[in-house]
Amino acid sequence: MTDDAKAARIRELNDELRTKGRALNGRVVVMGGLTPEKRHQVFEAVAKFDEWTTGDDPYGEHDFGKVVVEGEAFIWKIDYYSLDKAHGSEHPDDQKTTIRVLTLMYAEDY
Repeated sequence: MTDDAKAARIRELNDELRTKGRALNGRVVVMGGLTPEKRHQVFEAVAKFDEWTTGDDPYGEHDFGKVVVEGEAFIWKIDYYSLDKAHGSEHPDDQKTTIRVLTLMYAEDY
């Protein structure tokens, strides 16, 4: 698989988790105390996010972003882990061998 094809596959898997909030071996972790209503608003903003820049997305994997909801800034990041959770995934393009974790937090907590 070429590097471009691998990045496209990772982007596809990341977008699935980011836009649907679920995916095979996908997890979502929310940091900080968000009310259910605020959590819904933030997830909706993350799902609609499409302001990709080379500074925030240098590899074209759609694995990081920042959104503002009701004047509050939030960031999200997708990381890749092995199925045993002991180390990073060697194949983030393969959802059967990778746990994909989307972490959402207040930007000020980063």
